[in-house]
Amino acid sequence: MAVRIPRKNAVLAAALLCAGATVLVGCGDGDGDSDEAFAGKSADAIAAEAVKATRDADSVRITGTSQAQGAPAAVKTEFQVDEKDNCLGTLSMNDAKADVRQAGQNVYVRGNERFWQNAMKGRPGTDTVVDRLQGKWVKSEPGDRSTQGMCDKQALLAAMDSDKSERDGMRRGTATEVDGKDALTLTKQQADGEKLTLYVATEGAPYILKAVSEGGKQPSETLFSDYNEKVEVEQPPAGEVVDPKTVAANG
Repeated sequence: MAVRIPRKNAVLAAALLCAGATVLVGCGDGDGDSDEAFAGKSADAIAAEAVKATRDADSVRITGTSQAQGAPAAVKTEFQVDEKDNCLGTLSMNDAKADVRQAGQNVYVRGNERFWQNAMKGRPGTDTVVDRLQGKWVKSEPGDRSTQGMCDKQALLAAMDSDKSERDGMRRGTATEVDGKDALTLTKQQADGEKLTLYVATEGAPYILKAVSEGGKQPSETLFSDYNEKVEVEQPPAGEVVDPKTVAANG
């Protein structure tokens, strides 16, 4: 997330550095005969419908894996979000892992020891801070820019619609299944060598079921599921919540 982080929220900001590279919606390769679904519609029109349906859903679970060029390992994320900013999620890289939840206006992050060690590496008092954070949820205040948009469904899905030219020139591919659901593949070969594939549901609303990007600078695979299911989130127990300003100040 390209945002300016206040120094007092350094603990929480460090934890969220891994999260900004997730929710990647690409589209991978594939070719073949067109399916009968969406008869008479072009691949570009189908892609536009799929993006709109996905953004209009009340809730969705987004599960992704991405590895930026030169990164030591892939970042894995899973976020279940709804239109009311309720959110349950996890993010991990190698042995570092963190849970994320939003209930009401507050976002909470709970990382394991390796996560906080990586996030706080090079900062004074790291060992002390990491000890204090074990088993705790780090809380951000409403409006905190360090977590702004992190559990916002529309913000998470905005990448799909940020560059509409990426949906131009797509081709209808083969009929297939994604987690037991019938889907039509839409494919595109980018000029830079990136291969894109979008899997669109052919029954019911034309939701995106899967998106893959191969051969580019940041290969990724993202699954979309649990559309319109209720996202139930509980506030963490008060005794398990810490204020990042207090931890940083006493570190």
